[in-house]
Parts: sequence; structure tokens; C-alpha cells
Amino acid sequence: MGAFMMMGLLGLIIASVVNMFLISSMLQWMVSIGGVVIFTGLTAYQVQTIKETYAESAGAEANDKLAVWGALTLYLSFINLFQFILELTGTMRRN
Repeated sequence: MGAFMMMGLLGLIIASVVNMFLISSMLQWMVSIGGVVIFTGLTAYQVQTIKETYAESAGAEANDKLAVWGALTLYLSFINLFQFILELTGTMRRN
């Protein structure tokens, strides 16, 4: 699932760059919906990965590093998810 989400993220970046030149409201709306779906799936995948690696790790120092890395990845996913939700609701409000 993680590989599909990463490929979706790459497609989302490409669609965003294309939309910078086309300036299409429909493409922007599709990018916003795609971003919400992709970052929701990516967040679920990251939570499962953190849970599995925490169960496999053996030391307290490894768990500390894992906690920091997991918190950072989840924080970035939540920020991007929130940004796409705001973009989607802002687009809907303007129309």
C-alpha cells in the first residue's frame, strides 16, 4: 500500500505542476480530493509501519529515535492533509 501511495504522491506533484501552467479550477479540485485521499492512506500506512517497527525494536535508544522519526512523518502528513482539506473547502466556498 505504501508504494501505491508514494506513486500517487508523485502523480499529485506532477498534476500540481501542470496546474500551475493551466490554471484550471477543475484540475485544482481534483488535486485537492486526490491529496486528501492520498494523505489519508499515507497516514494510515505510516501508523502501521511505526507500530510494526516499534514491536520489532529491541532497545530504548532505538525506540526513542523511532518515536521522533514517527512523530515527524505523521506531523508532515497531518499538515499536508489539513492543507488539502482547507484548499478543498476554500474552493467550494468560492463557487
